[in-house]
Amino acid sequence: MEKCRTVGIERISVLFDAGTFVETGAYIKRADGTLTGVVSGYGAIDGRLVYAFAQDSDRKKGAFDAPQAKKIAALYAMAIKNQAPVIAIFDSIGATVCDGASVLSAYGTLLKAVSDASGVIPQIAIIGGVCAGMAATVAAMFDFVITIKDQSEWFVNAPFVLGKETDSTATYENGLASILAESEADAYRKATALVSLLPSNASEGVEIGDISDDVNRGTKVGLRGRALVEELSDANAFLSVGDGFGKELITGFARLGGVACGIIASEPACNGGAISADGAKKAARFIRLCDAYSVPIVTLVDSLGIEGESDAALASELAKLAMSYASATTARVTAVVGRAYGAAFTLLGSKALGADTVYATESAEISPMAPQAAVAFLWNDRITQEVSREDLEKEWKSTYASPAAAACDGSIDDVICQSELRQHILSAVYMLTCRDGESAKRRHCNLPL
Repeated sequence: MEKCRTVGIERISVLFDAGTFVETGAYIKRADGTLTGVVSGYGAIDGRLVYAFAQDSDRKKGAFDAPQAKKIAALYAMAIKNQAPVIAIFDSIGATVCDGASVLSAYGTLLKAVSDASGVIPQIAIIGGVCAGMAATVAAMFDFVITIKDQSEWFVNAPFVLGKETDSTATYENGLASILAESEADAYRKATALVSLLPSNASEGVEIGDISDDVNRGTKVGLRGRALVEELSDANAFLSVGDGFGKELITGFARLGGVACGIIASEPACNGGAISADGAKKAARFIRLCDAYSVPIVTLVDSLGIEGESDAALASELAKLAMSYASATTARVTAVVGRAYGAAFTLLGSKALGADTVYATESAEISPMAPQAAVAFLWNDRITQEVSREDLEKEWKSTYASPAAAACDGSIDDVICQSELRQHILSAVYMLTCRDGESAKRRHCNLPL
């Protein structure tokens, strides 16, 4: 039997290395004898096993039904058994409503398959067209969601029913989408890049891949935010996720000495890097994701503190951020590379929250309060004609806010030159990723006989 080339087959074939895609459940049909509206199968991406399914808009516009759910669930069973990632391309007009309760149960089957795989194997969703109703809920359960500019439509209730218009960038700007691709081809590139940077499953652990950069390369001095992240990354290659949301914190993946790491970095160009509720929420979810797959977390701190919000929502999101760092068991390396005022120092990967190694550069400032505020609050009476406010602020920075002072009580492991930042971070990552995450078990002590 021959199958026609459809948009679903074309899309899914593009994902994989040439000639490696193998279709599964190719002839599963609907009750009317037509092929169900999804293409599924497996293949290789950069030589690694990956599973995928693509809703096929050429088959009754990808209408969802029980045979489609059965086909996807079977794919997930294989993916979990063989411990390999899943990529999904969503593009469907919605459920086959004439199927009644069976299609509702079919959605439940799909929801359970995705839920069972969560935290076991990476899941990446691409919104290739319309992703509506319960399918939108399914996509939201994936580890990453990639939307396409001016193409993706992702919603539960149809916008026209609510008197709104669809906006492919809205879900990116409110943090629901991880990446906004410029085109469909760009979406596939981003998805395959994520696969290359993530372990195939939660049990795989950390492996050192191809090292594309000098592990002893120095770090340019004076860089901050994204520029510093790219400088530290192998070949300056950094894949950011969640850029449309909580912009004072940068999150994404890069290889450091060949080890794929999750990076969280303050962006001082955005409100001085002060942590907002959105930024805390984004970082907390990113930490949980990295920890699920034992991806080492590198945190770069350069923040004025906490954004000046007063509602309880901020406290709630900061609590999630603290608990995410504190409960993580993956390797955690932190470097204070600028200002770390108030709760920002504590919340962003401090040793008190469980970081394995914490560095500070020589120019770092670590203080419960900003020097300006500290002088105004504590030393205002010391200001005279001979001693200016600026003099006192410099004194505060050199004494109470110095990295050396923080190192005295063990809050900082070492004070380093920024030019040596990459070498120190790589050294810590290598050291920490040699472990398997569990304490060594002994059979018995070695008696001094």
